[in-house]
Amino acid sequence: MTGPHCLVTGATGYIGGRLVPELLDSGHRVRCLARSPERLRDHPWAGRAEVVRGDVTDAASIASALRGIDVAYYLVHALGTGHDFEDRDRTAARIFAEQARAAGVRRIVYLGGLTPAGIPPRDLSPHLRSRAEVGDILLASGVPTTVLRAAVIIGSGSASFEMLRYLTERLPVMVTPSWVGTRIQPIAVRDVLRYLVGSASMPPEVSRAFDVGGPDVVTYEEMMRRYATVAELPKRLIVRVPMLTPRLSSHWIGLVTPVPRALARPLAESLRHEVVCDEHDIAEWVPDPPGTPIGFDRALDLALQRVREADVTTRWSSASLPGAPSDPLPTDPDWAGGSLYTDRREIAVGASPAALWKVVEGIGGDNGWYSFPLAWAVRGWLDRLVGGVGIRRGRRDAARLRVGDSLDFWRVEEIEPGRLLRLRAEMRLPGLAWLEMYADPAPDKETDRRTDAETGPGRRTLYRQRALFHPHGLLGHMYWWSVSPFHSIVFGGMARNIARAAERLDEG
Repeated sequence: MTGPHCLVTGATGYIGGRLVPELLDSGHRVRCLARSPERLRDHPWAGRAEVVRGDVTDAASIASALRGIDVAYYLVHALGTGHDFEDRDRTAARIFAEQARAAGVRRIVYLGGLTPAGIPPRDLSPHLRSRAEVGDILLASGVPTTVLRAAVIIGSGSASFEMLRYLTERLPVMVTPSWVGTRIQPIAVRDVLRYLVGSASMPPEVSRAFDVGGPDVVTYEEMMRRYATVAELPKRLIVRVPMLTPRLSSHWIGLVTPVPRALARPLAESLRHEVVCDEHDIAEWVPDPPGTPIGFDRALDLALQRVREADVTTRWSSASLPGAPSDPLPTDPDWAGGSLYTDRREIAVGASPAALWKVVEGIGGDNGWYSFPLAWAVRGWLDRLVGGVGIRRGRRDAARLRVGDSLDFWRVEEIEPGRLLRLRAEMRLPGLAWLEMYADPAPDKETDRRTDAETGPGRRTLYRQRALFHPHGLLGHMYWWSVSPFHSIVFGGMARNIARAAERLDEG
């Protein structure tokens, strides 16, 4: 039996991009509304969902998008678009509410912010005040509405998680504002998604707001300390300074983390008041399976696992802002899931893909690493000195590799025979490192100006090499920048010498 037909607004954003595959996997039909549908083209679920162009401030496009829809997810907000974002949020919510009622939508589902009890709207931060107002507008629409009110969402790539992560990792000693003593009830992104999906099947008589949170009530200071523990960082020294206002805090957050000040300020302002759930009534309609809601430490561990595996599905910066000069490609790693430093090399090789792959698969051990042998040896010695595995482990087989093989101080993490070798570093590092090597057929002659006499007709191959480093704390960032001046010699020389070795092999 086919589930309800759902419209997801904000599908290019952090929550929307994760909600779509969850709805699809639950048997729902999904239509996505996006200002730029092409930004959804490369998502893994793109072929399973309908994508339409539109904007929540354009009544005509909303009316068209809502045609035939049973459940409409409202996951957009104008935060970070300027001082008038409250007016934009208000206008968009009214348009959406009116068009949803006119289209006969059975339910609206909205993810808002958890507001502190007993605080009048005028005393709330503009961010929380706007979130609350949007929820009220949708509840007054005449369409049964579910408003989920969440505080800090913990998940790889979320703005709250990244702010917490960067502050804790980069600052072993922190001078913090007084709001770090505010009590908060964070929630794992997996639970948020579970409640969102479950809300689609609520009966029509249910139209109300629900507080949603995890089982832990903590202060922001405790969140930082517990993050340090879960991430296996040294204990952090935290000193509170009352004169650090939200505005000053936003400058400080923007300096230390990738979260821009325009987003950092409303997040900081939202932490001035206690945000703790008053009820857990949502469980009556969306029951909690065993082990849920997920605890704070487990949510951190799950998020960090995604970051370490470079498997961050969406991020806070996935959503574009109106008027932005440009948007990142859907596949652009940028800093998704945290800092990810990259060294890329690409060379057109006058050899067959088979010859290049043979060199790639034979790397390490007695064959070495094709550049600056002394540097690799010294790195191995240093690793041994600090208790690491060093570079002496060699390889199991001189010619063939398989997933799980040790290869000097690397381990084979992934292999696609004839095309890709991905190695994960096992040396002692202040972070995580990978080395990827690709052997691909060169797309056309425009990629290389060398003649057939130089390269051999019909035998040209593209060698691509990528070294990635995910730093662990401030020391990790310092490590990357201290060794980056040598990358041209080590990684550049490696790419050139691998190409030459493949050409010699092909000639022989």
